[in-house]
Amino acid sequence: MSGIGNFIARGTLALVNAGRKLQALQVRLTAGELKGGVEHFEPYGFTSNPLAGAEALLTFVGGDRSHCVAAVVTDRRYRPVGLSPGEVCLFTDEGDEIRLKRGRIISITAGTRVDVTAPEAVFHCSTKVTLDTPLVHATGDIQADGQIRDGTSSMQEMRDTYNGHDHPENDAGGPTDPPNQQMT
Repeated sequence: MSGIGNFIARGTLALVNAGRKLQALQVRLTAGELKGGVEHFEPYGFTSNPLAGAEALLTFVGGDRSHCVAAVVTDRRYRPVGLSPGEVCLFTDEGDEIRLKRGRIISITAGTRVDVTAPEAVFHCSTKVTLDTPLVHATGDIQADGQIRDGTSSMQEMRDTYNGHDHPENDAGGPTDPPNQQMT
């Protein structure tokens, strides 16, 4: 059993050097030993800068205590709990998360803002898009290929009503001409 102890250990994260291509960690091992220059192997496409106090599963390549790598770094202090079987969640210590939920639902929770930077963003929705917010603000034009509605009538119906309206004149009692400036 003591041979296995030369290959695997648990530790607590003390420092992170995130400025390298492969992060370097300083880890405090369970026996109080401080180990620096620990290479942090992360899955392709995922990276993080874990906080001090996070836990690490460490391996010693070939049983050599001088060649330590972190196979996994986790932080139970901030890990969301109660996920349903099969769900996946990316999270931060501030409570922000992207959750892949059951029923093929993706949920994004951000405490302040969600930024999307791209030359174009396209949403392919077969039924509708709902914006549940007190204000929608666009810094440029809004264009619709279809009708714009307020719940009872379309913009085109409002234009037609305005453009064709007349009302009684005060002097002779006949109707006025339609407006001389059409709403387009």
